[in-house]
Amino acid sequence: MKKVVKIGSVPIGGKHPLVLIAGPCVIESRQSTLDLARRLAGLGRRKGIPVVFKASYDKANRTSVQAYRGPGLAQGLEILREVKERYGLPILTDVHAVSEVEPAARVADALQLPAFLCRQTDLVVALGESDCVVNIKKGQFLAPWDVRHIVEKLEHTGNRRILLTERGSSFGYNNLVADMRSLLVMREWGYPVIFDATHSVQLPGAGASGTGGDGRWAPHLARAAVAVGCDAVFIETHAAPEKALSDRDNAVKLSLLPKLVSALQAIDDIVDGRAK
Repeated sequence: MKKVVKIGSVPIGGKHPLVLIAGPCVIESRQSTLDLARRLAGLGRRKGIPVVFKASYDKANRTSVQAYRGPGLAQGLEILREVKERYGLPILTDVHAVSEVEPAARVADALQLPAFLCRQTDLVVALGESDCVVNIKKGQFLAPWDVRHIVEKLEHTGNRRILLTERGSSFGYNNLVADMRSLLVMREWGYPVIFDATHSVQLPGAGASGTGGDGRWAPHLARAAVAVGCDAVFIETHAAPEKALSDRDNAVKLSLLPKLVSALQAIDDIVDGRAK
């Protein structure tokens, strides 16, 4: 039987309806983050879809040394705390070092193991020992069945609050491909599975000095993943993606989310037998 894992008050998995995990790639400012969180909270209420807010306080895996990384641990966590307190949205954020786990766990409801770092045992163990929900981002370089080893590292700490996320696999140079079979393979271990629609359309390193992407395809892949039966969809969004300081080429414009969410909910209802 598929486990149910709660991020804050939001259950993911089992027969629970689809969950939307959304937010900017990285915190750009306090005000822009609060504005986006407010609009996502409103979208969740209008559409009846549970929303988990995701944003990074520091993007350590940047292509270029000049790339914007975020406000940093202390300031970023304070902004995320304010999002949580003002709008009641559970928080998911990624950590890149063992030293970040404890302070991040005091604010966030779920901590994310970055794809590039998913085989770093010390970080995996520290995340497991935090007793937070842990979202494993499958590395672009891993076969889906290899994620089992990461799951076992977490289970070894006694933590069973685990989520598994597909975000595309390396396909030659500067390209990714989303294999929907990955969702089914990872589901075999019983934990909820998530599809990261926007990172799956990245073109790593294909920009002039950073990662490119093609956000046009993200909604299509999201619909396909929900049809396969994922438990949540992860979508990076921005009011004006062309101005975003990170992942601007693959983010979904915020104004397009309501229509996309309606489509995803309709597909999810059919898959789970709720459609009439």
